[in-house]
Amino acid sequence: MIKSLTKHFIDLENSYGAQNYHPLPVVLKKGKGIYLWDVDGKKYFDFLSAYSAVNQGHCHPKIVSALIKQSSILTLTSRAFYNNVLGDYEKFLTEYFGYDRLLPMNTGVEGGETAVKLARKWGYKIKRIKKNKAKIIFVSGNFWGRTLAAISSSDDPVSKRDFGPFMPGYEIIPYNDLTALKEALIDPNVVAFMVEPIQGEAGVVVPDENYLPEAFKLCKKNNVLFIADEVQTGIGRTGEMICCDHYGFKPDILVLGKALSGGVFPVSAVLSSHEIMLTIKPGEHGSTFGGNPLACKVVMASLNVIKDEELCLNAKKLGNIFRSMMNDYILSSNVVSLVRGKGLLNAIVINDDEKSETAWNICLKLKENGLLAKPTHGNIIRFAPPLTISLSEITLATEIIIDTLKSFEKK
Repeated sequence: MIKSLTKHFIDLENSYGAQNYHPLPVVLKKGKGIYLWDVDGKKYFDFLSAYSAVNQGHCHPKIVSALIKQSSILTLTSRAFYNNVLGDYEKFLTEYFGYDRLLPMNTGVEGGETAVKLARKWGYKIKRIKKNKAKIIFVSGNFWGRTLAAISSSDDPVSKRDFGPFMPGYEIIPYNDLTALKEALIDPNVVAFMVEPIQGEAGVVVPDENYLPEAFKLCKKNNVLFIADEVQTGIGRTGEMICCDHYGFKPDILVLGKALSGGVFPVSAVLSSHEIMLTIKPGEHGSTFGGNPLACKVVMASLNVIKDEELCLNAKKLGNIFRSMMNDYILSSNVVSLVRGKGLLNAIVINDDEKSETAWNICLKLKENGLLAKPTHGNIIRFAPPLTISLSEITLATEIIIDTLKSFEKK
């Protein structure tokens, strides 16, 4: 039975909003650190982190302070004029991640679109392929948004149904398949390979250990740009600043978003070299809000929090503990077949069909037990708490998950 206050707010959304989401029946009003509270005052562990946008925890005081301070000085100028914050921000981020130049945007999907445009422009101006022949390689199961450009690269029928025609110049190959990539790169019109180091929306799918570094080598051999979509895997989530750091290479184009601002403000960024970035000229790409002073100050504060609080290390250590506890449980479980992930980006696979409601019902029970998570692809549940979580908290939260799963064991 949904409480009256909760029902009131859900009914409002259902009456006046588009029906393009299917949320859990919980209405949230407050967040602090790793916790959320609903309108009825119930407290929860947050194990979604707004799809990894809140790595630094909800309403981190240093990030909120930067937001408040800048919001009373200057929020937006557009790029029609210079402002006194953007240059410092660009210098800060390029030095932080080890790149030459940055193009600022607002959302992850805008970052992905920017990377695609950069790769095409580079293909025509530097690689010298023929006009309108540029091709970008994507992999099955990818997800980088729901714009027409993004869903054109998708093989998910739900994302694509009744939205065609789709963007040309894309090719989809199997994920985690170096042979397929090697064959696709033979085409001289290929300008880029765009990939999530770990597929988040697909269910935290981790490739073979050699896949990403070998894919990078194949791209270099064929004069093709390697685009890393680290919107969800970046900013400490997997135990390194970006997931590619696990494998010892630097992508040609790096796309960041989500936790770039600690969940306080929509910000994304694309980083690359002088050669690639300077192929785009004035008037060819941009955004009214991209690079606004408010966003710039918030991002610099949020990235300082990641380093100052050693959140990459915390994610690595506590992620290992989470997977260890879950694997111990799985040994005797008939509900869960697998736990996978890196750092604090993890998922469990439920022993049931993708079309079943078992994972959804487990998440409803988790909500009752004080922990919020969400299924993806029907039978997979993603677990991604803020990176500020402590050892005692991850232990208690994992015990809640295991106890909940036990209640679904088949007798």
